[in-house]
Amino acid sequence: MEWSDKQPIYRQLRDLVVERIMDGSFAEGEAVPSVRQVATDYQINHLTVGKAYQELVDSGLLEKRRGLGMYVTVGARENLTADERSRFYAEEVPAFAERVRALGLDIQDVAAALLQQGEES
Repeated sequence: MEWSDKQPIYRQLRDLVVERIMDGSFAEGEAVPSVRQVATDYQINHLTVGKAYQELVDSGLLEKRRGLGMYVTVGARENLTADERSRFYAEEVPAFAERVRALGLDIQDVAAALLQQGEES
């Protein structure tokens, strides 16, 4: 994995775990790799991994099971999807609409192009 300088590594790792929860790679109720395993696999400090995991615990996506490790909480994927949809409508749609206006495009043409893309996928 290539780490970016634009964001702290623990945040990038957190985003990677979120991505894996959303795509089903880390299933609800199942254990995630241990802090030490992730630190070894990605050659990063175990405290960095711990910080990423702690953020996920604080947000209710992972839970600590004493002596067993970290597990994906039941409902994590549904909560993430709802959060991502809200963020999409609050942040990405307005930015997209502003870009459409800046380019002088007709919103109806853009909507038709989006619908066509949806049919092709």
